[in-house]
Amino acid sequence: MYYGEDFVDEVRSRNDIVDVISSYVNLKRSGSNYLGLCPFHNEKTASFSVSPGKQMYYCFGCGAGGNVITFLMEYENLTFLEALEQLAEKAGMELPKQSASAEDRRKRDLRDAVLEVNKLAANYYFARLKSDRGKIGYDYLRGRELTPETIVRFGLGYSDKNSGELYRFMKSKGYDDSVLKETGLFTYDEKRGTYDKFWNRVMFPIMDRNNRVIAFGGRVMGDAKPKYLNSPETIVFDKSRNLYGLNFVHGKQEAMIICEGYMDVIALHQAGFSNAVASLGTAFTSQHASLLKRYTDQVYLCYDSDGAGVKAAMRAIPMLREADIRVKVIDMRPYKDPDEFMKGLSAEEFAERIKKAKSSFFYEVDQIKSQFDLNDPESKTRFMNEVAKKCLTFDNEIERNNYIEAFAREYGVRTEDFRKLTAYHSANMAGIDYEKRRREREKNRTGPAGKEDGIAKRQAIFLTWLCNTPELFQKTEGILSAADFVDEPYRQVAEMMYEQYQSSGQVDPAKIISRFESKEEQSVVAGIFNKELRELRKDEEQKKALNEVVRSIKAYSLELRGRNITDLAELQKLIEEKKKLQTLKISL
Repeated sequence: MYYGEDFVDEVRSRNDIVDVISSYVNLKRSGSNYLGLCPFHNEKTASFSVSPGKQMYYCFGCGAGGNVITFLMEYENLTFLEALEQLAEKAGMELPKQSASAEDRRKRDLRDAVLEVNKLAANYYFARLKSDRGKIGYDYLRGRELTPETIVRFGLGYSDKNSGELYRFMKSKGYDDSVLKETGLFTYDEKRGTYDKFWNRVMFPIMDRNNRVIAFGGRVMGDAKPKYLNSPETIVFDKSRNLYGLNFVHGKQEAMIICEGYMDVIALHQAGFSNAVASLGTAFTSQHASLLKRYTDQVYLCYDSDGAGVKAAMRAIPMLREADIRVKVIDMRPYKDPDEFMKGLSAEEFAERIKKAKSSFFYEVDQIKSQFDLNDPESKTRFMNEVAKKCLTFDNEIERNNYIEAFAREYGVRTEDFRKLTAYHSANMAGIDYEKRRREREKNRTGPAGKEDGIAKRQAIFLTWLCNTPELFQKTEGILSAADFVDEPYRQVAEMMYEQYQSSGQVDPAKIISRFESKEEQSVVAGIFNKELRELRKDEEQKKALNEVVRSIKAYSLELRGRNITDLAELQKLIEEKKKLQTLKISL
């Protein structure tokens, strides 16, 4: 962690979670907590709970949860450090840079310097666009029907025909070549010297989610090649992890639109579709899909309607599905791309095309169908076989069956016959590989199966009880300890809970959550502290449940210890501990 634990705890404690979240979500008091509609998934009944006492939130609908730092990470799509620094600034706290190593400071200083140069370059290009020398670029953009407001909003600019202007400007500002080389804005050549990478081009600044300029794209004026030129990857720019236009998107979206180019995104935004983004001079990647998953569960593909656009859509669909994102494809014909569509029709007509967007499955079916003659029995049979194989790409059996039934209805095939055809293909080698892949994914999602999985659940349940009923620490003293929680993250959570209780007699859930940097881990830990359990009562049913949970956790812990014991005395001690479990009785 870049900053020390004490600083993280102070930032968290000085930002009340109710105050922070209420600036994003409409919260209403409900008992000791606050309730609202979850900002991380679509819902009509409030299931998003914020606890001022525990200084944490949890959604009982989607499982999102954490502390005030986690919330900012999730809602604004920030890294842990970005969220921490933003909250520190909000609380008027100075960042303790001395905690960083010399190498960390060097990298941070270089990143800051590159971002400064990029910002200065964006301002330079923007100023050039409005000058007499930039008239060619400004006329081009206005000719593409962009309004002056849109040009300003996207910070569009122009790089001069003189290929050394920007370099000389940066040197006049005192920037060293060691920094300028890292920006990707200049080409260093032994024979030709140093010159600007972009010249005689309309410039598109590329911004990250914090509106910092991280790279540029440039469209040449004239017929020179390449038509579009993009920044290389740098210390601040990774093509596969950024999307053009994403800086205008905040919080969870009902859906996102994916385009191919800068002008497509800008045209859609100008028409009111501010959820449009595009990949940056590279093919769509699985990292892009993971990035989009933070913002939405539904994507509309709006690629060019030509052959290259179809291929791009066919590559993107499986990656989006893999990220658990629903996919539909917008038909823009007779227009090639969104930019042409908006010029030829209207925003209202595009909204109608969104409503009529085709499911990705039937879009793929259409592409497969184009390769076969359905009037020929043999060709039609091959088509059916290919679609049956396509159905096997759906891991969820219910979803797969739904598409089997939908295809059968659409093409007039008996559902049972097509289901048998799909089953036949699942039995061949490709199908076996698919089933193996499905089982592996399921195993990764659910964790170890059988006994271990049940133990993990019991560990989570008992930690919830410990949080809600701290007296259980004393009741189980000498029986359970943090070492008996064998699965992660329960072991780490248990260690911190026991340590907190021993030092202060209390448990601070929000502080524990801060020790986990990934949002996935934080949600799991938040779920531990927010499980909906019946209140422990002093009746026989609850006593029995409590004793069973404690007994199973301890028994499994002892079993694991026993596998590695070679010392006779240690083995005898283990046997005695197992005997005690038979007569274990914990009362409240």
